[in-house]
Amino acid sequence: MRRAGAVGLGLAVLSAATFGTSGSFADSLMSSGWTPGGAVTARVGAAALLLTIPALIQLRGRWSLLRRSLAAVVAYGLVAVAGCQFFFFNAVEHLSVGVALLLEYSGTLLVVLWMWLRHSQRPRRLTILGGLLAIGGLVLVLDLSGTQRVDLVGVLWGLGAAAGLAVFFVLSAGTDDLVPPMVMAWAGMVIGALALLVFGLVGAIPFAASTADVHFAGHRTNWLVPVIGLSLVAAVIAYTAGIAAARRLGARVASFVGLAEVLFAILFAWLLLGQRPSALQALGGVVVLAGIALVRADDRQPSGGSSDPVTAAALDQREIPLPATP
Repeated sequence: MRRAGAVGLGLAVLSAATFGTSGSFADSLMSSGWTPGGAVTARVGAAALLLTIPALIQLRGRWSLLRRSLAAVVAYGLVAVAGCQFFFFNAVEHLSVGVALLLEYSGTLLVVLWMWLRHSQRPRRLTILGGLLAIGGLVLVLDLSGTQRVDLVGVLWGLGAAAGLAVFFVLSAGTDDLVPPMVMAWAGMVIGALALLVFGLVGAIPFAASTADVHFAGHRTNWLVPVIGLSLVAAVIAYTAGIAAARRLGARVASFVGLAEVLFAILFAWLLLGQRPSALQALGGVVVLAGIALVRADDRQPSGGSSDPVTAAALDQREIPLPATP
C-alpha cells in the first residue's frame, strides 16, 4: 500500500507539472493571434488523435470495458474536459484572471465536500487546516493585490469551472480500474474535443487560430511546436497521469496535490517566458506545499477504515494499469 501511495504521489506531481506547462505553450500561441478557445480545442483534439492508436492497442477490442463505464466517460469528457474549459473562458470575460483561477481551484474544496456528503468522510482537523493553508497560499501565488474585476455572473461561471475540476478528480478516482488510464483519457478527449468544436461553431467560445510562426522560450519557431507541447505534454501525459494518480491516492488527496499545477505554471513561465515570480508568490508557493503536506499526512493516518473507498479498492488489486509514456 505504501508503494502504491508513493507511485500515486509521483504520478500526481507529474500530472501537476505537465498541466503547468499549458500556460507557457498557450501564451506563445495567443501572442500570435490564437484565441484561448482555439488553443484549448487544438490541445484536446490533437491529444485525442495522439492517444488513438495507443488506446486502441490497450483496449485490444475489449469495447465492453468502455461500455460498462460509458456514463462516467461521457461525463468526464463533457464536464471535466470541455465543460471546465468552457466555464473558465466565460468566467474570464467577467473576472480578473487571478480571481477566475482562484475560483476554479476551489474545486479541491468541492471534492472534500463531496467525499463528506457522498461517502460520509468527514474532513478531520489536519485536512481542514491543510485546505485553508493551500487556498490561502494560492491567493498569494496568484497575486490578487490591486483592483480586481468581479461580478456575480463571473463568479457563477468560475464556480462552474470549480465543479468541472472536482468532477475530474472524482471521476478519475471512481472509474473502473479495468479501464486503463490512457483509454479513459482518450475517450474523454474525443468527447471533449467534439464538445469544444460545437461550442466554437455556435460562437459560445471565440475560436481563432493562425499558422504564423510564434515566439517561444526566446526563439522564433513554427506554430506546431507549442501545439504539440500542449497536446502531448499538457494533455496526453497530464490527463493520463492524473487519472492514474487519483485511482491510487483518492480524489481528495489527488485534488490537493493538483494545486501544485499553479506553482509549476509560474516556474515554467519564469524559465520559458522570463516572467520572474515575486517574493510574495514564492512565499505563497511554500504555504501551498505546506497545506498539501498536511492533507497528505492526514490521509496516511489510520482512521478505523479506509479514508477513500475508491482508493482502498484500487490498492487491493496488484495489477493496476500504469500510463504508458507516449
